[in-house]
Amino acid sequence: MVDPLRVLPPGTIRPDLKDPEPRRALRGRGTDCYHPRPGEHQEAGSKGMRVKRPTSFDIAELAGVSQSTVSRALRNDAMVSEDTRQRVAQAARLLNYKVDVNARNLRSQKTNTLALLLYEDPVTSQSLINPFFLSMLSSITKASARRGYDLLISFQQSSDDWSADYAASKRADGLIFLGYGDYLRYVDKISRLDEVSTAFVTWGPVVPGQPGHFIGSDNIQGAREGVRHLVARGRKRIAFLGDISEHCPEFRDRYTGYVEALGEAGLPVIEALYADAAASEEVGHQAILNLIDREGPIDAVFGACDLLAIGAMNGLRERSLRVPEDVAVVGFDDIVAAPFTSPPLTTIRQDTAAAGELLVENLLRLIDGRPIETTQITTSLVVRGSCGGA
Repeated sequence: MVDPLRVLPPGTIRPDLKDPEPRRALRGRGTDCYHPRPGEHQEAGSKGMRVKRPTSFDIAELAGVSQSTVSRALRNDAMVSEDTRQRVAQAARLLNYKVDVNARNLRSQKTNTLALLLYEDPVTSQSLINPFFLSMLSSITKASARRGYDLLISFQQSSDDWSADYAASKRADGLIFLGYGDYLRYVDKISRLDEVSTAFVTWGPVVPGQPGHFIGSDNIQGAREGVRHLVARGRKRIAFLGDISEHCPEFRDRYTGYVEALGEAGLPVIEALYADAAASEEVGHQAILNLIDREGPIDAVFGACDLLAIGAMNGLRERSLRVPEDVAVVGFDDIVAAPFTSPPLTTIRQDTAAAGELLVENLLRLIDGRPIETTQITTSLVVRGSCGGA
């Protein structure tokens, strides 16, 4: 049998190659030999020639870039142009290059893991997480995987030191926090992360002077668009369901959008049509019953979240009121169940795909020591049957 790795005389074609075109000659130590197949390197040893795994330096030479550019491109760094990224990827494929994750992590002292934390408020009896976050989990997981990172998901309740639990203990390179529940409770924990310079980003309300970096929806704009749609369909007595205290800045911003839309239409803000309500179907159901019993007829409901809106629809049916003929209903979030209610729920959609990308990309920028900014994402109105259609 012919040894395909043996040194061949000048001008000889390797017998194991079906391609008759000779490979580029490599010259060294006075001996001519031929370049091995992609993914193979030859180096001298005590027992002759042996295969050496390709390195990022080999990719750099083939792609015509620096080794540091190769490293950035292989971890999908946003600073590398798409054209350069494609050249590096093609060179890596030609060389059959595989990233040695363990060696890379050892050199960089990184875990290549991100921690995704959801805060469960221990004061409330509501142990279920808002289903809106299910789509957020999916988008963050996909965004992390595309960048070569694992995702550690944890529900937080009792721990007071998230930095020690994850970043300082090297369980994760950085943290993504999904804000939920009492804002004043979880923002206190976030401020401690900021004090010790932990790399973290938060999904939640964008509030002046808050610690760290938040990414969230434009809640005022979204609510304003939803109420405008109700007004355009002739609705005048529009109830608002949601907690607008300092404990829930997102709902407070949505109430601001509700007030602005009524003002634009020349409609009064009737305080009696506001119902303080936490984010659950049960609370929305009871809130609308109490409001109808107390204030009489209404012709529309704006729920600060889909759970409240769905609960309100159940309560309206209980009072023999038809949706949308008697009362139109609009929610906020566009959770998975929204298209499947009866009738399907008109709602304000939060762009969870864009949110996941921004959260992961901004966190990786922080980990690399680059600056980021707090960002608001535009929402969109999704018209369905609960308000009578388009």
